[in-house]
Amino acid sequence: MKNRFLSFCLILGGAALVAAGNAGAQAGPSAAPAAAPASTAAVSAAASAPAAPSPLLLAPEKATLKAPDVFRVSFSTTKGDFLVEVRRDWAPAGADRFYNLVKMGFFDGAPFFRAIDGFMVQFGINGDPKVNAKWRAAMIRDDPAAGHSNKRGTMSFATGGPNTRTTQVFINYGDNSRLDSMGFTPIGDVAGMSVVDSLYKGYGEGAPSGAGPDQGRLQREGDAYTKKEFPLMDYVKTATIQEAP
Repeated sequence: MKNRFLSFCLILGGAALVAAGNAGAQAGPSAAPAAAPASTAAVSAAASAPAAPSPLLLAPEKATLKAPDVFRVSFSTTKGDFLVEVRRDWAPAGADRFYNLVKMGFFDGAPFFRAIDGFMVQFGINGDPKVNAKWRAAMIRDDPAAGHSNKRGTMSFATGGPNTRTTQVFINYGDNSRLDSMGFTPIGDVAGMSVVDSLYKGYGEGAPSGAGPDQGRLQREGDAYTKKEFPLMDYVKTATIQEAP
Protein backbone atom coordinates (compact mmCIF):
# COMPACT_ATOMS: atom_id res chain seq x y z
CA MET A 1 0.00 0.00 0.00
CA LYS A 2 2.89 2.36 0.79
CA ASN A 3 4.28 1.86 -2.71
CA ARG A 4 0.88 2.57 -4.27
CA PHE A 5 0.62 5.93 -2.51
CA LEU A 6 4.20 6.82 -3.43
CA SER A 7 3.40 5.99 -7.05
CA PHE A 8 0.25 8.10 -6.75
CA CYS A 9 2.20 11.17 -5.68
CA LEU A 10 4.75 10.74 -8.44
CA ILE A 11 2.28 10.13 -11.27
CA LEU A 12 -0.68 12.37 -10.40
CA GLY A 13 -0.57 15.67 -12.23
CA GLY A 14 1.55 14.34 -15.05
CA ALA A 15 1.38 17.73 -16.73
CA ALA A 16 4.05 18.92 -14.34
CA LEU A 17 6.25 15.88 -14.92
CA VAL A 18 5.96 15.41 -18.68
CA ALA A 19 8.57 16.96 -20.96
CA ALA A 20 7.39 20.04 -22.83
CA GLY A 21 6.85 20.09 -26.58
CA ASN A 22 4.15 19.55 -29.12
CA ALA A 23 5.60 16.88 -31.39
CA GLY A 24 2.29 15.01 -31.35
CA ALA A 25 0.17 17.88 -32.67
CA GLN A 26 -2.54 16.66 -35.00
CA ALA A 27 -2.30 17.46 -38.70
CA GLY A 28 -5.19 17.98 -41.12
CA PRO A 29 -6.03 15.50 -43.86
CA SER A 30 -3.78 15.49 -46.90
CA ALA A 31 -5.07 17.41 -49.88
CA ALA A 32 -6.00 15.41 -53.00
CA PRO A 33 -3.88 16.01 -56.16
CA ALA A 34 -5.17 19.06 -58.00
CA ALA A 35 -5.78 17.26 -61.29
CA ALA A 36 -7.57 14.22 -59.86
CA PRO A 37 -11.11 13.91 -58.50
CA ALA A 38 -11.38 13.10 -54.83
CA SER A 39 -11.60 9.38 -54.15
CA THR A 40 -14.18 7.85 -51.85
CA ALA A 41 -11.40 7.11 -49.35
CA ALA A 42 -10.20 10.72 -49.41
CA VAL A 43 -13.69 12.06 -48.82
CA SER A 44 -14.19 9.61 -45.97
CA ALA A 45 -10.87 10.60 -44.39
CA ALA A 46 -11.74 14.28 -44.59
CA ALA A 47 -15.16 13.70 -43.04
CA SER A 48 -13.65 11.80 -40.09
CA ALA A 49 -10.83 14.27 -39.40
CA PRO A 50 -10.92 15.70 -35.87
CA ALA A 51 -12.45 19.13 -35.55
CA ALA A 52 -10.16 22.04 -34.71
CA PRO A 53 -10.26 22.93 -31.00
CA SER A 54 -12.18 25.96 -29.85
CA PRO A 55 -9.91 29.04 -29.76
CA LEU A 56 -10.87 29.41 -26.10
CA LEU A 57 -9.31 26.03 -25.29
CA LEU A 58 -6.03 27.32 -26.67
CA ALA A 59 -6.07 30.33 -24.33
CA PRO A 60 -5.67 29.22 -20.69
CA GLU A 61 -4.84 32.82 -19.78
CA LYS A 62 -8.54 33.56 -20.27
CA ALA A 63 -9.61 31.09 -17.58
CA THR A 64 -10.22 33.86 -15.08
CA LEU A 65 -13.90 33.55 -14.11
CA LYS A 66 -14.69 33.37 -10.43
CA ALA A 67 -16.82 30.33 -9.60
CA PRO A 68 -20.11 30.61 -7.72
CA ASP A 69 -19.97 29.72 -4.04
CA VAL A 70 -21.69 26.43 -4.90
CA PHE A 71 -22.21 24.98 -8.36
CA ARG A 72 -22.99 21.65 -9.95
CA VAL A 73 -21.51 19.99 -13.01
CA SER A 74 -23.36 17.27 -14.88
CA PHE A 75 -21.06 14.71 -16.51
CA SER A 76 -22.40 12.55 -19.33
CA THR A 77 -20.09 9.57 -19.91
CA THR A 78 -19.92 6.37 -21.93
CA LYS A 79 -21.30 4.57 -18.83
CA GLY A 80 -24.00 7.03 -17.80
CA ASP A 81 -24.31 10.31 -15.91
CA PHE A 82 -23.02 11.60 -12.61
CA LEU A 83 -23.11 14.98 -10.86
CA VAL A 84 -20.38 16.91 -9.05
CA GLU A 85 -21.30 19.55 -6.48
CA VAL A 86 -18.38 21.94 -5.99
CA ARG A 87 -18.04 24.21 -2.96
CA ARG A 88 -15.71 27.14 -3.40
CA ASP A 89 -15.02 27.52 0.33
CA TRP A 90 -13.38 24.08 0.28
CA ALA A 91 -10.77 25.07 -2.31
CA PRO A 92 -11.18 28.50 -3.97
CA ALA A 93 -8.37 28.21 -6.54
CA GLY A 94 -9.35 24.65 -7.46
CA ALA A 95 -13.04 25.51 -7.73
CA ASP A 96 -12.30 28.49 -9.99
CA ARG A 97 -10.06 26.42 -12.28
CA PHE A 98 -12.59 23.57 -12.49
CA TYR A 99 -15.41 26.03 -13.25
CA ASN A 100 -13.42 27.61 -16.09
CA LEU A 101 -12.38 24.25 -17.54
CA VAL A 102 -16.01 23.10 -17.69
CA LYS A 103 -17.20 26.40 -19.17
CA MET A 104 -14.51 26.13 -21.87
CA GLY A 105 -15.44 22.54 -22.73
CA PHE A 106 -12.06 21.14 -21.71
CA PHE A 107 -13.41 17.84 -20.34
CA ASP A 108 -15.64 17.03 -23.31
CA GLY A 109 -14.30 13.84 -24.87
CA ALA A 110 -11.60 13.35 -22.21
CA PRO A 111 -10.67 9.75 -21.28
CA PHE A 112 -10.84 8.23 -17.81
CA PHE A 113 -7.25 7.18 -18.34
CA ARG A 114 -6.31 5.92 -14.86
CA ALA A 115 -8.89 3.85 -12.98
CA ILE A 116 -7.74 1.69 -10.08
CA ASP A 117 -10.29 -0.41 -8.22
CA GLY A 118 -10.70 0.67 -4.60
CA PHE A 119 -8.44 3.69 -5.07
CA MET A 120 -9.50 6.39 -7.56
CA VAL A 121 -10.28 7.29 -11.19
CA GLN A 122 -8.37 10.11 -12.86
CA PHE A 123 -9.12 12.26 -15.92
CA GLY A 124 -8.45 15.73 -17.29
CA ILE A 125 -6.08 15.27 -20.23
CA ASN A 126 -7.67 16.59 -23.41
CA GLY A 127 -7.99 14.45 -26.53
CA ASP A 128 -6.25 17.11 -28.63
CA PRO A 129 -2.45 17.43 -28.17
CA LYS A 130 -2.55 21.09 -29.21
CA VAL A 131 -4.82 21.85 -26.26
CA ASN A 132 -2.63 19.90 -23.82
CA ALA A 133 0.45 21.79 -24.99
CA LYS A 134 -1.19 25.08 -24.03
CA TRP A 135 -2.30 23.97 -20.55
CA ARG A 136 0.77 22.08 -19.31
CA ALA A 137 2.31 25.21 -17.81
CA ALA A 138 -0.99 26.81 -16.69
CA MET A 139 -0.52 25.95 -13.02
CA ILE A 140 -2.53 27.24 -10.09
CA ARG A 141 -1.52 27.73 -6.47
CA ASP A 142 -2.35 25.12 -3.87
CA ASP A 143 -5.41 25.42 -1.66
CA PRO A 144 -4.79 24.83 2.04
CA ALA A 145 -6.62 21.90 3.59
CA ALA A 146 -9.99 23.13 4.84
CA GLY A 147 -11.08 20.18 6.93
CA HIS A 148 -12.50 18.13 4.06
CA SER A 149 -11.01 14.73 3.42
CA ASN A 150 -10.38 12.53 0.37
CA LYS A 151 -13.13 10.15 1.36
CA ARG A 152 -15.11 8.02 -1.09
CA GLY A 153 -17.04 10.14 -3.57
CA THR A 154 -14.99 13.33 -3.26
CA MET A 155 -13.18 14.97 -6.18
CA SER A 156 -9.73 16.58 -5.96
CA PHE A 157 -7.18 17.99 -8.35
CA ALA A 158 -4.12 15.94 -9.19
CA THR A 159 -0.76 17.51 -8.47
CA GLY A 160 2.86 16.81 -9.29
CA GLY A 161 4.21 18.84 -6.36
CA PRO A 162 3.58 22.20 -4.68
CA ASN A 163 1.58 24.66 -6.80
CA THR A 164 1.51 22.45 -9.93
CA ARG A 165 -2.21 21.77 -10.39
CA THR A 166 -3.37 22.25 -13.97
CA THR A 167 -6.32 20.29 -15.45
CA GLN A 168 -6.31 16.77 -14.03
CA VAL A 169 -8.78 15.68 -11.38
CA PHE A 170 -9.64 12.42 -9.68
CA ILE A 171 -12.61 10.90 -7.88
CA ASN A 172 -11.93 8.78 -4.82
CA TYR A 173 -13.24 5.21 -4.86
CA GLY A 174 -12.26 4.58 -1.25
CA ASP A 175 -11.11 6.36 1.88
CA ASN A 176 -7.90 8.07 0.76
CA SER A 177 -7.57 10.39 3.73
CA ARG A 178 -3.80 9.74 3.71
CA LEU A 179 -3.70 12.10 0.72
CA ASP A 180 -5.07 15.05 2.67
CA SER A 181 -1.65 16.24 3.85
CA MET A 182 -0.03 15.85 0.39
CA GLY A 183 -1.70 18.79 -1.36
CA PHE A 184 -4.75 16.93 -2.68
CA THR A 185 -7.47 19.26 -1.41
CA PRO A 186 -11.05 18.13 -2.27
CA ILE A 187 -13.19 20.56 -4.24
CA GLY A 188 -16.56 18.81 -3.95
CA ASP A 189 -18.70 15.68 -3.78
CA VAL A 190 -19.98 13.31 -6.46
CA ALA A 191 -23.58 12.07 -6.72
CA GLY A 192 -24.00 9.00 -8.90
CA MET A 193 -21.05 6.92 -7.72
CA SER A 194 -22.60 3.77 -9.21
CA VAL A 195 -21.74 5.21 -12.64
CA VAL A 196 -18.24 6.20 -11.52
CA ASP A 197 -17.76 2.71 -10.07
CA SER A 198 -18.68 1.15 -13.41
CA LEU A 199 -15.94 2.94 -15.40
CA TYR A 200 -13.55 0.46 -16.99
CA LYS A 201 -10.67 -0.45 -14.66
CA GLY A 202 -9.10 -3.33 -16.57
CA TYR A 203 -5.98 -1.41 -17.62
CA GLY A 204 -5.06 -0.55 -14.03
CA GLU A 205 -2.12 1.66 -13.17
CA GLY A 206 -0.54 3.75 -15.90
CA ALA A 207 2.79 3.05 -17.55
CA PRO A 208 5.54 2.45 -16.62
CA SER A 209 4.23 1.00 -13.35
CA GLY A 210 1.27 -0.77 -14.96
CA ALA A 211 -0.46 -1.64 -18.23
CA GLY A 212 -2.45 1.59 -18.50
CA PRO A 213 -1.71 4.63 -20.70
CA ASP A 214 1.53 6.53 -20.47
CA GLN A 215 0.64 10.11 -19.51
CA GLY A 216 3.42 11.57 -21.63
CA ARG A 217 2.14 9.86 -24.76
CA LEU A 218 -1.43 10.79 -23.91
CA GLN A 219 -0.41 14.44 -23.62
CA ARG A 220 1.45 14.33 -26.94
CA GLU A 221 -0.82 12.03 -29.00
CA GLY A 222 -4.29 12.40 -27.48
CA ASP A 223 -7.16 10.35 -28.87
CA ALA A 224 -4.97 8.77 -31.55
CA TYR A 225 -3.13 6.96 -28.76
CA THR A 226 -5.91 5.93 -26.37
CA LYS A 227 -8.52 4.88 -28.91
CA LYS A 228 -6.05 2.67 -30.75
CA GLU A 229 -4.28 1.05 -27.83
CA PHE A 230 -6.96 1.13 -25.10
CA PRO A 231 -10.25 0.42 -26.89
CA LEU A 232 -12.20 -0.45 -23.71
CA MET A 233 -11.46 2.84 -21.97
CA ASP A 234 -14.41 5.03 -20.95
CA TYR A 235 -14.74 8.72 -21.78
CA VAL A 236 -16.52 11.90 -20.75
CA LYS A 237 -19.05 12.84 -23.41
CA THR A 238 -19.91 16.29 -22.06
CA ALA A 239 -19.54 18.26 -18.85
CA THR A 240 -22.11 21.01 -18.25
CA ILE A 241 -22.56 23.65 -15.56
CA GLN A 242 -25.94 23.51 -13.86
CA GLU A 243 -27.68 26.18 -11.86
CA ALA A 244 -26.51 26.54 -8.28
CA PRO A 245 -28.63 24.49 -5.85
